[in-house]
Amino acid sequence: MTELKTEEEIGCIRKAGRVVAECHQAIARRIAPGVTTLEIDRFVERMMVERGARPAQKGYRGYPFATCASVNEIVCHGFPDTVPLQQGDIVTIDMVADVDGWKADSAWTYTIGKGSPQVEYLLKTAKQALFRGIQQALPGRRIGDIGQAVRQHAESSGFAVVPSFVGHGIGRDIHEPPEVSHVARAGSGGMLRDGTVLTIEPILTIGRPEVWIGSDGWTAQTRDGSWSAQFEHTVAVTAAGPVILTAL
Repeated sequence: MTELKTEEEIGCIRKAGRVVAECHQAIARRIAPGVTTLEIDRFVERMMVERGARPAQKGYRGYPFATCASVNEIVCHGFPDTVPLQQGDIVTIDMVADVDGWKADSAWTYTIGKGSPQVEYLLKTAKQALFRGIQQALPGRRIGDIGQAVRQHAESSGFAVVPSFVGHGIGRDIHEPPEVSHVARAGSGGMLRDGTVLTIEPILTIGRPEVWIGSDGWTAQTRDGSWSAQFEHTVAVTAAGPVILTAL
């Protein structure tokens, strides 16, 4: 059962979302060739703590870091490390902030310097696909309406959507019902209602969408080595329309 949130509870999630948004804004200013994802991870953890938040991913099911850092062909859940980012790389930084027990989740893919035209088009399309999905987050629509909007935009642009990872409800817990498939058919899945809060987080890839999981049990990467990009927001479904809770 999807737990509907009150207006006050949505406001609590928004506080956590603002911390996440401020972290992403700060990352965009400092990420560059030579910076490591472990430096970014430590910076994010400090920034969250300074704002009265807790990095909710750290310790979740044994995950050891405050962020996930997924470079190039890493699809998601990559471990931050000490390898310097290089000109032309792309990296997705995914984080969850907890403020007073309420959580918000957002991922963003960054280009290190300037990427190739194909990579820049991938990022542009992935971001557009996210917002196509958000437009469907309305009372009375179905979960599948989000997925179809995402998949149609991705495939019409020549990219594939990775089906192995889904969006999810969020609130007191990181993962709550419902699951949000980004490849579903319109009209399928549960009905969205006023007060539903969920993440929409499609992952698009240049090549095939199949993935494999590394020996750490977390890191997912494309089987064919193709690069991928992900953009994610936490969104509230309201009668007035979708409200992005992880935007400034």
